[in-house]
This record gives sequence, structure tokens and C-alpha cells, in this order.
Amino acid sequence: QVQLVESGGGLVQAGGSLRLSCAASGRIFSINRMGWYRQAPGKQRELVASITSDASTNYADSVKGRFTISRDNAKNTVDLQMNSLKPEDTAVYYCNAEGVTTLLRNYYGMPYWGKGTLVTVSS
Repeated sequence: QVQLVESGGGLVQAGGSLRLSCAASGRIFSINRMGWYRQAPGKQRELVASITSDASTNYADSVKGRFTISRDNAKNTVDLQMNSLKPEDTAVYYCNAEGVTTLLRNYYGMPYWGKGTLVTVSS
């Protein structure tokens, strides 16, 4: 079983910065892809950014140039540095992990999710 725990959300003024962190725990050997999704009130959950174990990244167009995703494969952590925040970035941000290989070398392709952390950007 894999658990994801996010931290770092909060209230920030427009133009400010926040850093989200996520730690994966469990009997993990490796994680293929980790990422951040967000869900604003009344909207569907959307991909914000993702990063593979070989550091290939993918960003939503709306955050390119403002957000940076990074990970530590040894610690099974993923961070999201968010700069130049806008009110439209307000959402619950969820950590995601896909393609988990356990210490027993069992592979699980389904996604794992954290409980989410709220980011509120005031205008």
C-alpha cells in the first residue's frame, strides 16, 4: 500500500509564491511518474504538472513559466514550486503517483492519490 501526504498549501496574495511538497510512503522500490493535479470548485480535476523518474516533465499550459516540479527519487518525494500565483490558481492540489514498483518487485499501474491541500490566492 502506498500513502501520499501533501503539505505546503495555504493563503497567499496574487503574485506570491508557495511550495507544495508530497511524500510517498510504503514498501516502495520506485515510482515511474509523480505529479500534481488540482480541482477548483465546480470544475474537474486537472493535471498541473508531472515528472517521471528520469526527470521528464509535463506542465499544463496555464502554469508554464510559473510553476516548477521536482522530485527526489531516493526519498520518493515530489515538490511543486508555484510562483506568480493568480486567483485562478485557487484549488485543492492533489499529489499523484503512478507506476509503483514495490520492494518485492510487484508493479502497480493504478494511480495513488493524496488527500489534497488547499491553495487560496487572493486578489
